[in-house]
Amino acid sequence: MGLTGTPFILLTCLLAAVALAGVVWVAPRAAGRVPARIGLLLVPQVLLLAALLTVANAYFAFYGSWGDLLGMPGGPAGGMGNPTRHLTRGAGGPAGQDPPLVPTRDAFIDGHRLPVKDGRLEAVTIHGGRSGITALAYVYLPPQYFRDRTRRFPVTLALTGYPGNAQNLITRLNLPQTAAREIAARRVKPMIFVMMRPMVTPPRDTECTDVPGGPLAETFFARDLPAAIQTAYRTVPGPTGWSAMGDSTGGYCALKLAMRHSDRFAAAICLSGYYKALRDFTTGDLYGGSPAYRNENDLAWRLRHRPAPPVDVLVTTSKVGEKDYAATRHFIALVRAPMRVSSITLPTGGHHFSVWRRELTPALRWLSGRLGV
Repeated sequence: MGLTGTPFILLTCLLAAVALAGVVWVAPRAAGRVPARIGLLLVPQVLLLAALLTVANAYFAFYGSWGDLLGMPGGPAGGMGNPTRHLTRGAGGPAGQDPPLVPTRDAFIDGHRLPVKDGRLEAVTIHGGRSGITALAYVYLPPQYFRDRTRRFPVTLALTGYPGNAQNLITRLNLPQTAAREIAARRVKPMIFVMMRPMVTPPRDTECTDVPGGPLAETFFARDLPAAIQTAYRTVPGPTGWSAMGDSTGGYCALKLAMRHSDRFAAAICLSGYYKALRDFTTGDLYGGSPAYRNENDLAWRLRHRPAPPVDVLVTTSKVGEKDYAATRHFIALVRAPMRVSSITLPTGGHHFSVWRRELTPALRWLSGRLGV
């Protein structure tokens, strides 16, 4: 039974309702019995809290599966029902040890299947030869990819928040659906989207960082992933063919990848992201105790102390309802040539997919003008 599935949500709500009804029925009979009265207080509260947390998790998409919740590495997420294509060639692995590219059917995710005319959605497993990381991704291929077998396409790496689930970009952000509509209307150029979560070594939140003595998440996203994708698909070579985008933690990662790897990414979109990673129990020490390495991953610090990279970035925020408003304005003020920054500022909003969906269409149109062919 899936963590975010309707059966589990209904079950937890039903148990909570039964427990509350049981209190009304049993309470008069438990008068004077201290252990029984304690149980009547605790059990309904625990079940009610579980029901509320289950509903909140399903709505805000914090954890997509039991494996995510328990911190267990997993394979393809639930709802797939199809094999995945394995991508490793060109990723720096030992010669002759790469598994074959296994054909896949269109991915089917929680009732979402793109019509043939809107393109194709594939599930892939990417093995990083340099980083040693293996992670699931969903790849959207526009219909033009199949109409012209000689054409190459730009690629956008799309990252959701932490802990997140790559499926959220499809079922909550509606990224491939929105892209398909805009491409069909010729308001956005055809491009490939590689959709992932930034948590590639669960349950740790690496913030897309090469952790000293730990996961090499930045190497995976900046080197392994592009190498695997450009080997498996027809992509535009060079940085003008690549961009990154994301929401929340994914937004920070997108900006960091573009700013630290302008030789790979030409543009980035940050939807309600932030500009430096805070340390908490999910991250641990990301920088091996090095203040210098921590500064290198602080994007505002980089703008003050390092040459500006030749990239275009789009940042979004809300004046009311989004805590990153002041930090976003500060970041914008620090940008200087050759780096260029654009922004979307809503009067009111929040840190949620409903807000990011409002920003997505203009963001994709902005991005389209900054990628080659």
